[in-house]
Amino acid sequence: MKLLLNIDVDELSSAEAFYVAAFGLQPARRFGEAVVEMLGAEAPIYLLLKAAGSTGAGAKPRNYDRHWTPLHCDVVVDDLDAALARAVAAGAVQEGAIREADWGRIVTIADPFGHGWCLLQFRGRGYDEITT
Repeated sequence: MKLLLNIDVDELSSAEAFYVAAFGLQPARRFGEAVVEMLGAEAPIYLLLKAAGSTGAGAKPRNYDRHWTPLHCDVVVDDLDAALARAVAAGAVQEGAIREADWGRIVTIADPFGHGWCLLQFRGRGYDEITT
């Protein structure tokens, strides 16, 4: 199985700039004026230009205010503080404090298009620290 991630955005050039600045992704290919492929993660990320108010899944209009979805992306980083500073400088909004866990550290952010992301820094064996 091959995983591709698609992220709806209402402005393609600012989305491309955000994902380059926040996560170090790089644009690879363009598919017309409405899609850019971003590489640098374990799966390709496609930014899809979709106007606010256009029909999304389930016939609901797209809304780029902060929203919740049952699916979100985790970005595993070596230095959580540096990654958070980079994402915020690029336009992300930190949502709550950095939290400590047996497996590492986590903080949630929202990108400028309303999507939620988690930044994770594993310690030791990562999630294996909490397996039995």
